[in-house]
Amino acid sequence: MSVAESWSCVMSLLRQHAPADHADLPGPATEQMLAVAEERMGISLPGDLRTWLLQNNLDLPEEDVDDEVAWCGFDGFPDEGSFFLGVRAMEKLYASHPLSGGGEWREEWIPFQSDRDGWMGQFIDARDGRIGRWFVGAPTVTGEYESMARYFDSVAETLTKIADGSYPVCGVTEGRLVWS
Repeated sequence: MSVAESWSCVMSLLRQHAPADHADLPGPATEQMLAVAEERMGISLPGDLRTWLLQNNLDLPEEDVDDEVAWCGFDGFPDEGSFFLGVRAMEKLYASHPLSGGGEWREEWIPFQSDRDGWMGQFIDARDGRIGRWFVGAPTVTGEYESMARYFDSVAETLTKIADGSYPVCGVTEGRLVWS
């Protein structure tokens, strides 16, 4: 499956099983937004990342951004404690990643998911499109998924388990994912 198909599956599941969460998600990024972000970061966005952002730019509206929190996003999706980054948040975390300068972070790793502090999350490797994971204080994992499409397939599997009640740490209440 392509990244567009995998993300579409995630969105269909979210719309069907957590419609209030789905309704909160913003529209797509524009090519102009992506070009500006690429220029500022000094790196070209990989095709899968570009395709995904052109479907959904998950930046919070300016009025909802919490200045007390390092990174903002839509709470509780894709899991408790982390969220997908939109173009602005991605660019900001890329520029000031907690591991940068420490020898372990590489400039071709573009974060697309994070916790509120930027201490853990996932990135796409701009060289080959593979997905990795970082956690400050632990070794960075590269190649956890071979592509964003495979990663989104795993998110869809989790949403399916939540919907059928076989994912014990999450359920749906009033159209929203609720983590225990």
